[in-house]
Amino acid sequence: MQPTFVAALAAFAGAIIALAIYHVAFIAPAMRRIQAPLAAHDELLGTGGVPGTGRLSSLEEASRGLAERVERFERRASELELLARTDLSRTGFVRYDAYDDTSSELSYALALLNREGDGVVLSSLYSRSDTRTYGKAVEKFAPLVHASDEELSAIAQARGAADKR
Repeated sequence: MQPTFVAALAAFAGAIIALAIYHVAFIAPAMRRIQAPLAAHDELLGTGGVPGTGRLSSLEEASRGLAERVERFERRASELELLARTDLSRTGFVRYDAYDDTSSELSYALALLNREGDGVVLSSLYSRSDTRTYGKAVEKFAPLVHASDEELSAIAQARGAADKR
């Protein structure tokens, strides 16, 4: 064997030994210090042995699914809000005697209003000989034409019905 080859082989062996010592002295303890927080991290995420990156990927996928559901619910809520503007959810009902010669409060005023107070108030006047029914438009809880005290009371009840919800 040639002396240069032996010298190169000895230098290579020395470098390997130096790397092994460096690894045992510095790298292995540093890896042990890093492993503890990583294990704690994975334990907190509840991965069950799956690396943290896999858990994060599954969380991202679940987040996308939730975002789609939230968007669907928001669309449905908007549709329901539009529908709620036109529903007749506010009602008021007043019974009374329209004439002195009748009793049992067979006359009535019925207010059917939406949330903005738009709708109609219906009045039925009962007498011994006939019954008459009238309808009056209501906007923003106010009748558009002259209204009786009973009709105004029915509108006030309808307005107050929303306050009780």
